[in-house]
Amino acid sequence: MKTQERTQINDISKKDTKQVLIEGFIQTIRDQGKIKFLILRDVSGILQCVVTKDCADFEKVSKLSLESVVEIIGIVKAEKQAPGGFEIQTENINILSISDPNLPIPVVSEKGGEETDAPKRFDYRWIDLRKPERQQIFRVWTSLEKGAREFLNENGFIQIYTPSFMSTPCESGAEVFEVSYFEGKSYLAQSPQFYKQMAMASGFEKVFMVGPVFRAEPSFTTRHMTEFTGWDFEVSYTHSHFEVMEMEERLLVKAFEQVKSDLGLDIEIPKIPFPKVSIKEAKEKLKKAGVKSEKFFDLSPEEEREISVIIKNETGHDFVFLTDYPIEARPFYHMRHEDNLLLTKSFDLLYKGLEVTTGAQREHRYDVLVKQAKEKGMPVESLKYYLDFFKYGCPPHGGVGIGPGRLVMKMLDLASVKEATFLPRDVKRLTP
Repeated sequence: MKTQERTQINDISKKDTKQVLIEGFIQTIRDQGKIKFLILRDVSGILQCVVTKDCADFEKVSKLSLESVVEIIGIVKAEKQAPGGFEIQTENINILSISDPNLPIPVVSEKGGEETDAPKRFDYRWIDLRKPERQQIFRVWTSLEKGAREFLNENGFIQIYTPSFMSTPCESGAEVFEVSYFEGKSYLAQSPQFYKQMAMASGFEKVFMVGPVFRAEPSFTTRHMTEFTGWDFEVSYTHSHFEVMEMEERLLVKAFEQVKSDLGLDIEIPKIPFPKVSIKEAKEKLKKAGVKSEKFFDLSPEEEREISVIIKNETGHDFVFLTDYPIEARPFYHMRHEDNLLLTKSFDLLYKGLEVTTGAQREHRYDVLVKQAKEKGMPVESLKYYLDFFKYGCPPHGGVGIGPGRLVMKMLDLASVKEATFLPRDVKRLTP
């Protein structure tokens, strides 16, 4: 049992000349014979611990290996040459956990050394995440969600928790995991879309959720995973997809402001309103810039990157909404324009060339939904439970699905969305 309270390294400066107890990982060991130096790391920073012959546990240092976990008691002393300007004159060392000296990946790379390849780092993710720069990624996640939640709370949203097992896929197409379910089968949710809309039919009016999303995409890109965390919200009594976009703008500004306030990162806070360009207009701009188009109804990843560059040059903005997708690109439950039934009241949001949001004004009229589902070739009978949500009155509504991992990836200029994910899952990875 500890005889005194633990002090975190970032609080050491407040304890000058006092005895403290600190705990953490051994990051560096320098043995100079009669004096030894240990660099200790906890979640808040690093600290130099000086061990001299006067220390009762001087000989224990020879038993230590890098990344062993220790408890050290000593006196805080100001020292300009030490990291952070303070060090510990060590009095006692208690070894809490010895590390195997043969580390599979380094925590601190040698100067000028190359970074370990991502697949191997992900194999030993728990060691990779000990690096302060990796932990910073999840501080950004935390602040981003803190700001988003504050906005949602201030605006009367109710949080709901939706199931991942579904009897019917919520989208058309093959990007769905089918799993056995007792004597039948079920599907892992590609989004909480159906249940968000059920909440609208329940009279909740404003809901949000944070949860897992599953996509059976055989993709090996830097932006795809088979499981990721999604943020979703849905709002009743919206009558245009532009109302939904305006709400997301405010949410993202609040989230970005929170990151800058909490962590002091040099990030650009987006200005409202965000630029908005229809798919038709985007295609025209891309054609003028000499960018080839693969599909008239959607943008390829290259087109998304290029339209973002064009909009950045025109407006100075890192975000751009792409609006009014043709029906070929959208699911059956997206509302269509009254004056052009071939276009949907939908949008994607790009951030620095990467899609981070899909949203729309939803179709809430039962007869129209049935008609549109049939047009899309959806099995109407298997959609019965979903369609029933709209049979007994449902407010007009719209909402979004946001990929926060992609936001963090672009905010921090990471090489892949997997770097922004605690334990990434892709076509070939189910461990650790």
